[in-house]
Amino acid sequence: MEGEEGSQQPQLVLADKLFLLRQPDVQDIDKVRYKEDVFTHVKDNDMVPLFETLIADSVLDMDRALLDSMRAKIDDELAKLDEKIADAEENLGESEVREAHLAKSLFFIRIGDKEKALEHLKVTETKTVAVGQKMDLVFYTLQLGFFDMDFDLISKSIDKAKNLFEEGGDWERKNRLKVYEGLYCMSTRNFKKAAKLFLDSISTFTTYELFPYDTFIFYTVLTSIISLDRVSLKQKVVDAPEILTVIGKIPYLSEFLNSLYDCQYKSFFKAFAGLTEQIKLDRYLHPHFRYYMREVRTVVYSQFLESYKSVTIEAMAKAFGVTVDFIDLELSRFIAAGKLHCKIDKVAGVLETNRPDAKNALYQATIKQGDFLLNRIQKLSRVIDL
Repeated sequence: MEGEEGSQQPQLVLADKLFLLRQPDVQDIDKVRYKEDVFTHVKDNDMVPLFETLIADSVLDMDRALLDSMRAKIDDELAKLDEKIADAEENLGESEVREAHLAKSLFFIRIGDKEKALEHLKVTETKTVAVGQKMDLVFYTLQLGFFDMDFDLISKSIDKAKNLFEEGGDWERKNRLKVYEGLYCMSTRNFKKAAKLFLDSISTFTTYELFPYDTFIFYTVLTSIISLDRVSLKQKVVDAPEILTVIGKIPYLSEFLNSLYDCQYKSFFKAFAGLTEQIKLDRYLHPHFRYYMREVRTVVYSQFLESYKSVTIEAMAKAFGVTVDFIDLELSRFIAAGKLHCKIDKVAGVLETNRPDAKNALYQATIKQGDFLLNRIQKLSRVIDL
C-alpha cells in the first residue's frame, strides 16, 4: 500500500475525490467523473464498509448483488490469509509469520475496514522486532488517519513514532515523519510549525504516498508566506533551488510568492485570487480557508504599511489595484481585530501607523512584573511576622 516514488497512496487519492464530490463549488460535470472513479475504486477493492456508508449518504446507489459479491470475495480472501498465517506459524520462521500478518493488515486497509486494520496492525506489531519495520506500521496507521482526518489517531501515532526513534531508526524514515507531522500541523492550523517541518524536508522529500512533490511545494510556500519574516522567506523559499525547479508548474504560485517579496501588490492580489480555488478545494486546507485568507492579507497589508509613517488611503488602494471603499472596509476590520497597528483619519483620508515600540513594551512589562513581585514579597513578610 505504500506509494512508490511519484505515486500517491490510492486510498488518499480516493479520499480527495470523495471530498471534491461533496463540494458545492465543484462543477457537475466533474462530479460525474469523480463519482465514476469512486465507484470503480470501491468495486475493484471490495470496499464494503465505505460502499455501505456512501449508499447511506446517497452518494452511490444501492446494488445488493454487488454487495453480496464483494462480501463473498472478502470471505474467500480472508480464508486464504488465515491459512497462510497458520502455515507460517506451524512450518516457517518469525519473519514469515510477520509477513503473513502484515498481508492481512494491508488487506483490511485495502477494503477500507479501519477498525480491523488498526486491530491487526497491532497484532503485526507484536510480531515485529526491527524499529524500522515498526515505523512502517505507524506510517500505515497515519495514512488511515489522514483518510478520514482522524486527528486523535494521527497525533497519537506521531507521538508513538517519535518514541520509536529514541530506540533507533534511520534518517529516511525520520525525514518522512517530518512531512507527516507537517501535514498534521497544517491540517490543525499550526502553520508556523508546518512551514518549519516542510522546509526541513525539502531536499530529502520521499513521502510520495501522501502527495506528489508539486503539492508538497505548494503547501511549503503557502505555510511559509504567513510564518516567515522577509529575510527568512528570501533565504529559505524565494531563492531555494528545490522550490525554483517546481514552482513554475503550479499556476499562480510563483507570482504569488515573488510579487509579495518584490512588493508588487497589484500582481500579488491577482495571483492570490487565482490561488483561491486551489486552496478552497484542497482537503487539508479547506477548513482553514477563511483564516488563511485573513492571515495572508494581514501579512501583505503589514508589509505595505511598514514603509510609511502615514499614507493616503487612495495611494494604498491604487497600489493594490482595488477601490478606496474596499481598502477602507478591509483595514477597519483588521485594525478592530488588532491585526494592524495603524489608525484611519477618515476626514483627511490618511492612514497613520502606530507601530508598537518593542523596547517600551518590554519596559512596561518589566515594571508590571516588578510591582507584582513587590506585592507578593510584602504579603509574604506579613505572614512571616505573624
